[in-house]
Amino acid sequence: MLKFGISKDDAPWFLPPYEWYNEEIASWTKGLGLKLINFTPGTKSNQDWTIPSGSYYFSSDSIYTTVVNYEKSSTNGMNGFLLLTHFGTHPERIDKFYSKLEQLILHLKQKGYNFVRL
Repeated sequence: MLKFGISKDDAPWFLPPYEWYNEEIASWTKGLGLKLINFTPGTKSNQDWTIPSGSYYFSSDSIYTTVVNYEKSSTNGMNGFLLLTHFGTHPERIDKFYSKLEQLILHLKQKGYNFVRL
């Protein structure tokens, strides 16, 4: 990270590729002085990489609805939630979920949520 001018204080978090981790990755992350993180399951926001021609597909509208419904139905709402979205997706996916983030953030702010940057 230092090679790119980024210190551990600037970026103390590690989200593994494909959000996959095991004991070895957890140990490796800890040894580097980083904090291993992952998305909070339940909203399918992490499925924003899927494509229409794939074996399964989640449209941006369906992901948005799932996030809103999760917030309504969960006892704790989305407090402490880590919502994962991908800013790079396959060109075949023309309905990019990140295009709905402003709408989603405004909706959640109206419900009283605050956002923090990791």
